[in-house]
This record gives sequence, C-alpha cells and structure tokens, in this order.
Amino acid sequence: MKVEQHPYKTWIDLASCRLGGQTLSCSDDFFAEMENLLKPSLPVFIDDKYTDRGKWMDGWESRRKRVEGYDWCIIKLGAQGIIHGLNVCTTHFAGNAPQKVSIEGCNSQEAPNDETVWTEVLPVSEVQPDSNNFFDIANDGAWTHLRLNIFPDGGVARLRVYGEPVIDWNWFLPGEPVDLAYVKNGGRPIECSDMFFSSMENLIMPNRGKDMGDGWETKRRRGGRVCDWIIVKLGATGTIKKVLVDTAHFKGNFPDTFSLEACQLPDGQHPVESTEWTTVIDRQKLTADAEHFYKDEVLSGDQAFTHVRLNIFPDGGVSRLRVFGYPEKG
Repeated sequence: MKVEQHPYKTWIDLASCRLGGQTLSCSDDFFAEMENLLKPSLPVFIDDKYTDRGKWMDGWESRRKRVEGYDWCIIKLGAQGIIHGLNVCTTHFAGNAPQKVSIEGCNSQEAPNDETVWTEVLPVSEVQPDSNNFFDIANDGAWTHLRLNIFPDGGVARLRVYGEPVIDWNWFLPGEPVDLAYVKNGGRPIECSDMFFSSMENLIMPNRGKDMGDGWETKRRRGGRVCDWIIVKLGATGTIKKVLVDTAHFKGNFPDTFSLEACQLPDGQHPVESTEWTTVIDRQKLTADAEHFYKDEVLSGDQAFTHVRLNIFPDGGVSRLRVFGYPEKG
C-alpha cells in the first residue's frame, strides 16, 4: 500500500506523538479521547463497535453542546517550530464534525494556564465532514503549544501540524557532536526516488525503528535508475565526522550496498539535477537487521555541508540514518 500523500509531505508533523507531541487538556472528550488526535496511524471506522457512552470513534469527540461557547484542546508540540500547513482531519466524522475550527499558538516552557496569551495561527475557518481539511499557514512564529478550537462541538479524527523545528543551538555544549540529520535537530527529508512502502520521514525519526514499517522502503526496482536515493536537508550547516546506517527489521529486503554524498548550498536552495555532490562515504556493504557504524570511512574532512544524499543499491529499506558532526552555528 502506498504511503499517505498530502500537500506538506516535505515538512515534519511537529505534533506527532513520535516526536513527543501530547494532548494536555480539553474542554470535553465525552465520546472519544483527546489522545486520539495525535495517533500516527490513519483513522479507522469499526461499524459495530460501541462503548457505554455511545459509538466508538477514532478521534477526539465532545458531547453535543447545549449552552453558548465552543470546545477546545491544548496540544504540546513534540518540537518547537514554525508551522507551514495544517490538516484538521474529520475522516469518519460525517454527521458529527464541527462546523468551523480555529487554532492558536503560544511559546512557553511550561504548560499553558488561564493566564497564557494565545496568538491566532489559523482564523476561524469552515471544515468539511469526513474529509482532510488542509490549511496553508503564513505565520512565522515559533510555537511550543497549540489550542485547537472547534465550533460549536463535535469530532476531529486527527490534527497534523506540518512545519520545521526551530533549534536553540546554544543548548549544545562547545565541541559536542550533533546528529545533523535528526528530525528534532531540524533535519528533514526533501526528496527521494521512491517511498512506495513507507515514508521517507521515518529515516530521521527518534529511537530505533519499531518494525519494518517504521523506516524508508522503496519498491523492487526493475531496470531504469542505478539506485534509489533520498536527500536530507541537515538541521544546520556542518562537518560530518561519523555516520550510522541502521537496517533494523529489514531482513529479506535490505539494500545490498550504500554510499553517502553531500553538498553545500546557499540558504533556501535545494539540490537540482546539476548539483555537484561530494563523496562522504564510498560504497559499503550492508547486512540485515543491523546497525552499521562509519568513522574512519568518512572522506569529507572538515568540509561543511547543508544536505546529504543516501544512495541505496539497488533498492530496499533502511530504518534510520544518523549523521554526526559539528554545526557551524552554536
């Protein structure tokens, strides 16, 4: 099955529970718990499943409001970041979706309270029932928490918050090596040759992959290009000193070999066909379901880069890529 496609697929879901996103509180979740909002899976519907409170729904659902007002839910993002797009997904909420929604944000080291000052991120906007409702966001603030408001009540299956982490590089110690490709350090995949079986964003997620679906896997290649590849924008321009390629859970479908290349581009530019790539690690053999560490094999010295390209020969799946080095900033 092909992975989910959406308009913001090159950005990271900052609210994902995989990054540490959490629902902190809500006005009401009588029918379905607020925690469902951030589940990484697509929402499902089970026709004959009920609870003692009514129909079981895979999302957050409040009871029917009989007084003035609206319902709300406060979310802690998994990483502080700038938001570029939203999906207020009402899939399977056909007769019980809200009419409108809005979203506000704040930047706080503590959980929001009654004195928190909220800033509008998405103005009050209509949403369609049983649909993906995508919204472009032009606000350039860096947010740690969001408040999803639904008017007047109802159910939302999932909230996806697509954007880029904003990193305080002063948090790192002088001379401390940093995983420049890590999602919570601002790394993000921007393009790949194929991601038929699983999303390219899995490659830079926290922790080791939990199963074969928690990695980047391409279809079986039948001729055409020499290899499959993925390009990752590093969280900061930096030198590369150590690399980890993890094939966890990929046993009959790991790549035979890989190589790693890198380039340095001006801020805001992405690699194109004519981009010149520098070899960081020459082609190396891979094995099944294992972590592969490379330090002495790194050829790039003290050259600084903004992007890396992982090439896998001929195809297959890689669970995680870690690119350790020293950022120029911080």
